[in-house]
Amino acid sequence: MKNYNKILIIGRRGQVGWELRRTLAPLGEIVAFDFPDIDLTKPETLRPIVREVAPDLVVNAAAYTAVDKAEDEVEICQAINALAPKVLAEEAARLGARMVHFSTDYVYDGAKDGRWVETDPPGPLSVYGRTKLEGDEAIAATGVQHLIFRLQWVWGTRGANFVKTMLKLARERKELKIIDDQMGAPTWSRHIAEATALAVARWEAQSGIYHMANGGETSWHGFAKAIFEEDPKKSEQVLESLLAIPTTAYPTKAARPMNSRMDLSKLHRDFGIRLPCWHEALRNSFED
Repeated sequence: MKNYNKILIIGRRGQVGWELRRTLAPLGEIVAFDFPDIDLTKPETLRPIVREVAPDLVVNAAAYTAVDKAEDEVEICQAINALAPKVLAEEAARLGARMVHFSTDYVYDGAKDGRWVETDPPGPLSVYGRTKLEGDEAIAATGVQHLIFRLQWVWGTRGANFVKTMLKLARERKELKIIDDQMGAPTWSRHIAEATALAVARWEAQSGIYHMANGGETSWHGFAKAIFEEDPKKSEQVLESLLAIPTTAYPTKAARPMNSRMDLSKLHRDFGIRLPCWHEALRNSFED
């Protein structure tokens, strides 16, 4: 197992960053930052922080994730998702450190019939997806040894996410309409952090993009149905009807990929890592 003297985590309060502080702790001393300690909308201010910490590993778990709002806040989104990762990668390369970064399925257009592989050409449909892709490409261009994990449908115990929203709505409304023609794999932030720690511990010469998600697939409607069924406080629900609707019936400012199913074999082949099925992860998260 590889050990690191210092590990710098950017985005320590996020769904994934919060979990990473625990899972990466056995590998090295953790130094973690988030707003207001740092301002990712001013990427150049990150340089002195990285130089002062002088980490062996930089982990960027921060991102602008308000997908629809991003359509109106292009410059802010680009600063956080594209320029900040570029600065972190440049500084990591200067130090001879490694970098871990988290990307998204939104870099793909969702038009493929099968599962996406890491070598498929990207085609983001939104400002969010485009800026995340720019961040991926900027990191690679610096020459830093890196692992970019493309995630999808992330949920966790912290922050705003689909699971928490559904549990709240099930206690407030008798009927819900949820999209059933977008496909993907809901992914638990804890499993992301655990898999990341395993990869970092086993990291040798690998560098590049890897898909990371819980196993299996479902629609948002299927995910919602499972949430309501597994809810340990189901008796508090007032929900009587869960209706399946197409994407066209729920227009949003930013377009979403219809097919986010990702091939996960590269992660297993290079690191021996395979995340559990999404439904098992959901069940486990409720037992936590």
